[in-house]
Amino acid sequence: MAAENSGTPGIDSTVPPSGAGCGDCLGVGGWWFHLRRCAQCGHVGCCDSSPAQHASAHARESGHPIVQSFEPGEDWFWHYGESQYYDGPALAPPDSRPENQPVPGGNVPDDWKSKLNR
Repeated sequence: MAAENSGTPGIDSTVPPSGAGCGDCLGVGGWWFHLRRCAQCGHVGCCDSSPAQHASAHARESGHPIVQSFEPGEDWFWHYGESQYYDGPALAPPDSRPENQPVPGGNVPDDWKSKLNR
């Protein structure tokens, strides 16, 4: 495990993201709405509006409670354990999915809007 180099517990600002999309969804032919990046290990997972909610599942399973939005133009952090927004440092690039990547992403069904968690 990498050392935490940001000075903030639960954040390692030197770790790059694991990919440009939710690797967990891609591995099973799934899809996502928006993406979140683990601030400690770089795991990119889908948001809680997505059917599989891989980012919050990663937080529960790994004990890494802080994510940052992985959407273009967004730099906010969320702390799952405290259920609130969080301040954090700039993370290793890239800081979002590619802007030309479609939203939603992955193997998106035609009726995707009806499958979002609200």
